[in-house]
Amino acid sequence: MEALELARWQFAITTVYHFFFVPLSIGLALMVAVMQTIYYRSGDDIYKRMTKFWGKLLLINFAIGVATGIVQEFQFGMNWAEYSRFVGDIFGAPLAIEALMAFFLESTFLGIWIFGWNRLPKLAHLASIWMVAIGSTISSFWILVANSFMHQPVGYVIRNDRAEMESFWALISNGHVWVQWPHTMMAAICTAAFFVLGISAYHLRRPLSADVRTLFQRSFQMATVTALCGTVGVILVGHSQAQYMMQVQPMKMAAAEALWETEDPAALSLFTVASLPEQRDLFVIKVPGLLSFLAYNRFEGVVPGIKDLQAAAEAEYGPGNYTPNVFLTYWTFRGMVGAGFVMLGLAALALYVVMRDELERWPRLLWWLVPAISLPYLANATGWIFTEMGRQPWIVYGLMRTDEGVSATVSMGYVLISLLGFSLIYLGLIGATIFLMLKYARQVPPAAA
Repeated sequence: MEALELARWQFAITTVYHFFFVPLSIGLALMVAVMQTIYYRSGDDIYKRMTKFWGKLLLINFAIGVATGIVQEFQFGMNWAEYSRFVGDIFGAPLAIEALMAFFLESTFLGIWIFGWNRLPKLAHLASIWMVAIGSTISSFWILVANSFMHQPVGYVIRNDRAEMESFWALISNGHVWVQWPHTMMAAICTAAFFVLGISAYHLRRPLSADVRTLFQRSFQMATVTALCGTVGVILVGHSQAQYMMQVQPMKMAAAEALWETEDPAALSLFTVASLPEQRDLFVIKVPGLLSFLAYNRFEGVVPGIKDLQAAAEAEYGPGNYTPNVFLTYWTFRGMVGAGFVMLGLAALALYVVMRDELERWPRLLWWLVPAISLPYLANATGWIFTEMGRQPWIVYGLMRTDEGVSATVSMGYVLISLLGFSLIYLGLIGATIFLMLKYARQVPPAAA
């Protein structure tokens, strides 16, 4: 393996692992803020205890997420120095704003919230957790502003072989941001909701005192509504994002469907076995016209195929391979969509049971919801891999290829050493995360005073 491949593996490992924690921090901060708001307005001690129980798990997740994010950012100045040199004038601005505005906001007020119980007025303490939730939401926006420039470069000018910012407004009004950010926010809400659902289901299967059972029943009810709203939202926004992707990155859509030839109307692949070297299908199950419907909201319309898009890219950018890894793109897309629809079914069933007040008659549902905690993590990871791998071979779409972004002075040995070092660090963090999450998620909150 060359330094480029090792650098890509390293960034993939650190990014996917870091993204395990980000959605839960965003979504759970919002849910904890809502719980504390209900406590503030009602004075019901159940909601205070709910806030403290779920807030403790939020703190663990937040701390590990910060550690993994710091390690991830080291690579911009190490393995990907050429990328940073080329696009740093643009990429650095939203990252700096994210750190100075959003991260410091959420981390400062999180400290105030932790130590402010029984020390601050109730309204001021409530405001602190809302500032954490707002800060984490703003943080995701600025990160995705930077990422969206890599997918759809806007507001720049090339000077001295560097991309320099020409319009900050164009950067934050980039159309890619406004389909990617809502999709990410809905995914974060789903992640937190299924996290709360699964842990609540685990406790509701156990013998509990009446007030503790009430605590987890209310957590379950809140998470059920949140999960259904989140999954419906992520599917609808994802549909809009796919239609936008057809306009700006049609190759990604073609690779997601293993669509070799241009079709009108285009069929949606349910299952495809293909010969990748020959770029042809060996076995396929398709739904006629459905891909055109997803792309244009009608059962007709041209969806360009990989072969035509490859030829167009060669004519525009010169000779080269402009087709992403079709196997990986195809199956990560199905992993994301499949996990999303399973979550939709479980959330709808859970809401039906809650509305009929028949939770005790559905013990299997409680069993299903515990491992279902993993579903949003599966969707998040596969969705992120699909998004980034589907853009290949570009690190900045249409401007810079991935093989041009790797540092010319970092050897394979250096990358291998840092890859092993980061992997060992992450193994330790994985162990700490699993230990702490299991320890505190299994704890039964103390009975009411």
